Amino acid sequence: MPTNTPPASSPTGIAAALGAFFLWGVLPVYWKALLAVESPEILCHRIVWSAVFTALVLLIAGRFREVRVALASPRSVAMLLLSSVLVSINWGVYIWAVNHEHVVEASMGYYITPLVNVLLGLMFFRDRLRRLQWIAVGFALAGVAVMVIDFGKLPWIALTLAFSFGLYGLVRKVAAVQPVPGLFLETLLLSLPAGAYILWKESHGVGGLATGDTVQIILLIGAGAVTSIPLLLFTFGARRLTLPTIGIAQYLAPTCMFLLGVFLYHEPFGASKFITFAFIWTGVAVYAGDGLIQQRTLRRLRKASAP
Repeated sequence: MPTNTPPASSPTGIAAALGAFFLWGVLPVYWKALLAVESPEILCHRIVWSAVFTALVLLIAGRFREVRVALASPRSVAMLLLSSVLVSINWGVYIWAVNHEHVVEASMGYYITPLVNVLLGLMFFRDRLRRLQWIAVGFALAGVAVMVIDFGKLPWIALTLAFSFGLYGLVRKVAAVQPVPGLFLETLLLSLPAGAYILWKESHGVGGLATGDTVQIILLIGAGAVTSIPLLLFTFGARRLTLPTIGIAQYLAPTCMFLLGVFLYHEPFGASKFITFAFIWTGVAVYAGDGLIQQRTLRRLRKASAP
């Protein structure tokens, strides 16, 4: 994501970003279509075919120089190795959650990710939290507490998704590699063990390619495209949007997941889960409101300091 905030959000930027978040939000439909394949194998196909797809994108765009620059930096390689582990954890847990009827809890993870980012900023960069940010985090913690009290356990899927993705973003920020070259290198680093697992399954005649029909084979190979296309759209859109606009638009993805889980897949959504989500949604609203207030304050300060 670029560091410079554009002066205003353009219609094309908004359309691209909304398209990205919508595609991320409806990914459960794609993974559900691969229920006949075990989750670890789906993850491995996602890794390998993402490496292939992003390599083609970089080749067509003539951007392989960015890959060489990243590989020339030991620090960047180390950071990308760490981020590749984090993204594989995130992808693996997400695929498993979707295909084991935990779409609603997965959506919770992505609702609280921005609030986790606030906490990570406090822990690693000593960012000072504003009052409304503390309130937002408090509401999210209250929501998690309700689940712990009611079910007697932590919502591990939601917390794993939120913290793995939050830490992934933090590491990628330190790595300072652009999104598409970064995704290519991450998946390339993971492709050796992922590819070995796929070959082992196929050699024993139990792999998804050997046992699946044409549709299943296409879906497995297409996992690279459905991973990379939303990222390309987001990268295009983020350059043309203000940060508050991105901050609000990002909630489209977990909202789509939540609606799919409740209304399409009919996952349980009783009183305790409603209370949990009510706390989390309130925290999200407070967090988004704080971002808008800060943006307006900055605009007023710029106008006041302008000659």
